[in-house]
Amino acid sequence: MGLQQQIQNIFPAADQIPSEFLLTEPINQREYLIGGEMRLWDGPQEDVFSPLRLQTTTELLPQTIGKFPLLTETESLAALQAAVAAYDRGRGKWAVMPVQQRIECLQDFTYRMQTQRDQVVKILMWEIGKSYVDSQKEFDRTIDYIENTIDALKNLDRVCSRFEIVDKVIGQIRRAPLGVVLCMGPCNYPLNETFTTLIPALIMGNTIVMKTPRPGTLPVQPLLEAFQKAFPPGVVNTVYGKGRMVTPPLMTSGQVDALAFIGSSKAATNLDKLHPKPHRLRTILGLEAKNPAIILPSADLDLTVQECILGTLSFNGQRCTALKILFVHRQIAEAFLEKFVAAVNTLKFGMPWEPGVVVTPLAEPGKPEYLAELVEDAKRLGAEVINEAGGTVNETFFYPAVVYPVTPQMRLYDEEQFGPVIPIVPYDDLETPIEYIVNSNYGQQVSIFGQDRDAIADLIDPLVNQVCRVNLNSQCQRGPDTFPFTGRKDSAEGTLSVSDALRSFSIRTLVAAKENSLNKALITEIVKERKSNFLSTDFIL
Repeated sequence: MGLQQQIQNIFPAADQIPSEFLLTEPINQREYLIGGEMRLWDGPQEDVFSPLRLQTTTELLPQTIGKFPLLTETESLAALQAAVAAYDRGRGKWAVMPVQQRIECLQDFTYRMQTQRDQVVKILMWEIGKSYVDSQKEFDRTIDYIENTIDALKNLDRVCSRFEIVDKVIGQIRRAPLGVVLCMGPCNYPLNETFTTLIPALIMGNTIVMKTPRPGTLPVQPLLEAFQKAFPPGVVNTVYGKGRMVTPPLMTSGQVDALAFIGSSKAATNLDKLHPKPHRLRTILGLEAKNPAIILPSADLDLTVQECILGTLSFNGQRCTALKILFVHRQIAEAFLEKFVAAVNTLKFGMPWEPGVVVTPLAEPGKPEYLAELVEDAKRLGAEVINEAGGTVNETFFYPAVVYPVTPQMRLYDEEQFGPVIPIVPYDDLETPIEYIVNSNYGQQVSIFGQDRDAIADLIDPLVNQVCRVNLNSQCQRGPDTFPFTGRKDSAEGTLSVSDALRSFSIRTLVAAKENSLNKALITEIVKERKSNFLSTDFIL
């Protein structure tokens, strides 16, 4: 069977789906969590369509895998007020709770979350088209992130569990919560990326309003009961529906103290502008990126191709950390293209449950059409799709397109495609990729491939002032989660490593007193009798 025919036959009939991967029934979600109460919604719902189609004898049929509530401004503000009441201007149970007790609540949640692993993994496959292996990785990495966050907080608290005496002033410096945090995660990692803001915000004593992404809402549904049972009422509240309906009232209220948002810079800017007191709003943002690879003449081509395949096409290239444009020195361009296209041709494409599958259908509505527009624009301006069947569309499936040579006049040169299109630019002078990075609106990461120590060293020094991570002979990536993850320009605001995130969602504060007999006795008694959770020398093991 030819490649084109395989693409046209990519979608299975119902009886071809392995039973262990079937959703037993659509998820009719009517519940949402506000103030510790699981409320039932009897209003309009939004149908969730899987990017996976089913083949009948005559046509391909979309699959409705569930529904979720289309809440209104009323429910959104109710969630906010529940979070505000739970925080209670810093006097709420969660905000003043000892760190050890907050950790115990989070450990309880983690235990409950792990019981839902199979269901969450299955939903990730069906709602966003992520492979079974990658869906498992997303869940397991989220659990690891929670556990690493707990360990990081223990370390942070140990450092703070002592007094300092400077210039005859006694002080204890700790970190305090910010208040109410609005968490909004992305559709490509609706569990992991959402939790990389939600978990550190929670454990630092903030209360949460969580707006789920579309697509990507249903994977959180199995975890609602865990949120309800593990945390005090009002600490975690959920909001569903159209962003333009439910999020503006939250921001215009002025009662959101921190915005944790992963998505587009345009949306982040619009949300930020809605807040009546923006100087009081802490923003932690993960935004777009157009991460380039610079492939030097000295590059090990086999290694470079391997890493560039992972960088451009892992989860269909739908990652902010994906390699989204490749600059290849003209001396080796022909050899690189031959190896790269051969590697693309070996990638397995199909349904998420198929062993070894790499390329799967796209969940975002209209995405294949958008990618096809970018490819056609490049072709019109002189580029070619150099791999067989590149850019072929079948409903929600888009076969990877390797586009060469890409020039600055083409949309693919600057636009973040966020999908399986790989623009490749030949260059003669290193100033070409350097100028590209300098002039780019984005500044997350870059990958450099080569073996010439002098050339690589000459690139590192200017590039670390343009991006926040320079990868040597490896793809761009977020992990390990203990490393800083952020970006310059329009790519990010705030830092989201495990330890940095704890700082992003808190503020340094202290209790201080002049060193005299009265204050020494006062502090000693408060600490000795455990009168204060803040003023304490307890050491968490």
